[in-house]
Amino acid sequence: MEGQGADLISSLLPLVALFAIFYFLIIRPQQKQAKQHKEMIAELKKGDKIVTNGGLMVEIIKVEETFLIVKNHDNSEMKLAKEFVAKLSE
Repeated sequence: MEGQGADLISSLLPLVALFAIFYFLIIRPQQKQAKQHKEMIAELKKGDKIVTNGGLMVEIIKVEETFLIVKNHDNSEMKLAKEFVAKLSE
């Protein structure tokens, strides 16, 4: 009976190790990046220059609850969902 318990543990150990590696190399960094992106979105304000996921470089005119009103280089205004902000532009 004791031999079966040891076999079970030795067969599950690689699976547990694989899950731990998967968690620390993939899941945790994605969660950290998502948290940083959410914080960046929450701190957006009028006048910030941003880059969208589509590559547009725009300036924020107005911040709404879930949308941003932005203008591009030729001063045309657009409404942009906050989740499509890729990063702040310098």
